[in-house]
Amino acid sequence: MKIIYFSLGYCTHDYRFLKTISENGHEVFFVQLEGNKRQVEDRPVPENVHQVIWKGGHEPFKWRNLIQLTLDFKHVVKEIKPDLIHAGPIQTCAFIAVLSGFRPILTMSWGFDLMDDVHKNKWWEWVTRYTLASSTFFTSDANVTRDMAVKYEIDADKTVVFPWGVDLEHFKPSTVHRPPSTFTLFCNRSWESRYGVDVLARAFVKVAQQNENIDLILLGGGFLGAQLRQILQSGGVLDRVTFGGHVSQSDLPRWYNMADIYISPSHVDGSSVSLMEALACGLPCLVSDIPANKEWVHENENGWLFRDGDPDHLAEKILAAISQRERLPEIGRASHRSAEMRADWKKNAEVLMNIYRSLNKRSQDVNS
Repeated sequence: MKIIYFSLGYCTHDYRFLKTISENGHEVFFVQLEGNKRQVEDRPVPENVHQVIWKGGHEPFKWRNLIQLTLDFKHVVKEIKPDLIHAGPIQTCAFIAVLSGFRPILTMSWGFDLMDDVHKNKWWEWVTRYTLASSTFFTSDANVTRDMAVKYEIDADKTVVFPWGVDLEHFKPSTVHRPPSTFTLFCNRSWESRYGVDVLARAFVKVAQQNENIDLILLGGGFLGAQLRQILQSGGVLDRVTFGGHVSQSDLPRWYNMADIYISPSHVDGSSVSLMEALACGLPCLVSDIPANKEWVHENENGWLFRDGDPDHLAEKILAAISQRERLPEIGRASHRSAEMRADWKKNAEVLMNIYRSLNKRSQDVNS
């Protein structure tokens, strides 16, 4: 099949989708809406993937450019003559794809589009409803986002959920035993409002003031960088935080395996890939009690939940984890089993290939 894969930019998730589509024998054309400003993947675009040059892909999306972008995307579609368009997030890439008039379209939620962006205003709600009602099929990585999509007019029979998953051969528990002298927390969520890393910073101040043997690793970056450092500095614990910056996929497992527990304080999520990576590495996971996290983390089995946005409750849960350190290996093994059961990218990606085959067959039947 010829497939147009239409995404905001080029991140780790895009790399894996493109690589899988290509390796399954499809001819894939990669269209970026915002391009290099969102390029956070250090690996080059996979072999045999055609990168499409068009009017988009040069700057952040602006609504005033919608008509121009849609007309040029229609031209791209006319030139390529794809069998299928795979597009997301919903209110940007998938919306433009729907406006192009081409079908079939597989609309893919990126989590934040249905859990956050849809609530921005009435216009975003209308765009969401229109795009989903006009899509041929819909996929997401969590039940909570699928349920939201159904609320916004997609037929439930035209949906499928599959966690994007991780490479279990790359993300796996370490055989190196860590020294018991320190207790290390780890978080690699982006420093943006929706991911709540400021909540973790406040909780860490409280915990570190009570326990001199605890430290924190923060990877990544973002707009809240100055605020995070201010919280940690004011609390007198800045010197107990390691800022690792942006880490390549090849090096990322080493960082997970430096920690005792993984923390995700996100306010909004689908099935978080970083959470699945932590589970695969055998880390007990302490996460906010939002619906998507509850699909993965079960209290006192493979981790714990804390009240979303509550640094005091997060601090309590961290101290409780420290107090039962002898149980952490057992909880970590349960984490790894969770990943083996539900987060194997190689198995989960086959769901996507089945969707492609089904949509292509349906399209051929209609046109025959």
